[in-house]
Amino acid sequence: MTRRFDAIIIGAGQAGPALADRLTKSGKTVAMIERKWLGGTCVNTGCMPTKALVAIARVAHVARRAGEFGVRGVGPVSVDMTQVKARAATISGNARQNVTTWLDGMPGCTVIRGHARLEGNGMVRVGEETLAADWIFLNVGGRALVPELPGVRDIPYLTNTSILQLDTLPAHLVIIGGSYVGLEFAQMYRRFGTQVTVIEKGPALIGREDEDVSAAVRDILEAEGIHIHTHVREIGFAKAGDGITVQVDQNNIACSHVLLAVGRVPNTSDLGLERAGVATDSRGYIQVDGQLGTSAPGIWALGDCNGRGAFTHTAYNDYEIVAANLLDGESRSVDDRIAGYALYIDPPLGRVGMSEHQASASGKSVLVNKRPMTRVGRAVEKDETQGFMKVVADAKSGEILGAAILGTGGDEAIHGIIDMMSVGATVAQMTWAVPVHPTVSELIPTLLSGLHPVDA
Repeated sequence: MTRRFDAIIIGAGQAGPALADRLTKSGKTVAMIERKWLGGTCVNTGCMPTKALVAIARVAHVARRAGEFGVRGVGPVSVDMTQVKARAATISGNARQNVTTWLDGMPGCTVIRGHARLEGNGMVRVGEETLAADWIFLNVGGRALVPELPGVRDIPYLTNTSILQLDTLPAHLVIIGGSYVGLEFAQMYRRFGTQVTVIEKGPALIGREDEDVSAAVRDILEAEGIHIHTHVREIGFAKAGDGITVQVDQNNIACSHVLLAVGRVPNTSDLGLERAGVATDSRGYIQVDGQLGTSAPGIWALGDCNGRGAFTHTAYNDYEIVAANLLDGESRSVDDRIAGYALYIDPPLGRVGMSEHQASASGKSVLVNKRPMTRVGRAVEKDETQGFMKVVADAKSGEILGAAILGTGGDEAIHGIIDMMSVGATVAQMTWAVPVHPTVSELIPTLLSGLHPVDA
């Protein structure tokens, strides 16, 4: 017997529960299918537990600097990893329980635990049961990529998920991958007291960013004692007693733990997409149009699995777009989204829109301005002057094309520019804003007023 619903949502990550809420409030019946954790990556293995760890690492870092601010009575600082793990797990667990309570108490929503597979013609199988709906939403997320490197299957490697289970401090953590996830773990574990080495095959860390951003991030991390290797050609692994040997070109690095942080893959290989006519790209990401519709009528893909954003906030915006179009009669498109994100090292990097390199490569007539954080009063007062602020604009239209704020509060200050870009405000309009002093954001109008041609 087939159970029929108005809508089926596969995956209870960021977009799923919110969409279920909107659908049920509009009078529709919803089946929410989840095979693992309600709440998805963000709640369980992503933002919430990792940013809790980042916060703990910052407390340890600030405590070690107490004497620089004239604060006495602070002795040697160490970290209790059992307590660290417990705090992150509690924060994550509480959030997961909140999502569970929300969904279980949602009128019109039926939560089904199990592995869903598409059968075609609006049909979904979960175990021995068959469900049917006119609308199907795929919100299945992604997982850490395990690269096919020599010896990797012979060692007890860690991913961003399994490293959260550590309750002892690694003696030496080698991180494969010098991008966002790897660098956040690198700094936090260094601040916990671990020796940390980062291995990156590319010529620079966070390769999608401008060279000056990448170089500044490297300087920040190396100043804290993190060893960084770039331009690496060959990487291999071997067990060595109780430890691990990592081959980096012609050198061997002995370590206690290895974290693989080289990217993500979507959880799409076992969904039966081909049976429903849902097309994917070469990497397994579900192909969608601007309204997030797939190649199969009546099926949409939201969140990390569609390759149109790899963040909690973009997944939530996917829900907003789909709900607005299906329930509110609007015609919103993911193609109109302003791309913003952050790297949560300390100080953080806030980013929006094009980098300077991307803007210049686009053929536009580009204006740019850059100010060091040493010119920001708030940063000086806190003695956190690493980094800089940079903005890029179109010389002809005055359109703000993108910005980077690497510095204290950069993850928050960037929203001033995100908001400007979202409403289409021009440089001329925003130059006359009167921000609050003393803040990091107060430098934004000054930054805009100093824009000049790239080559000037």
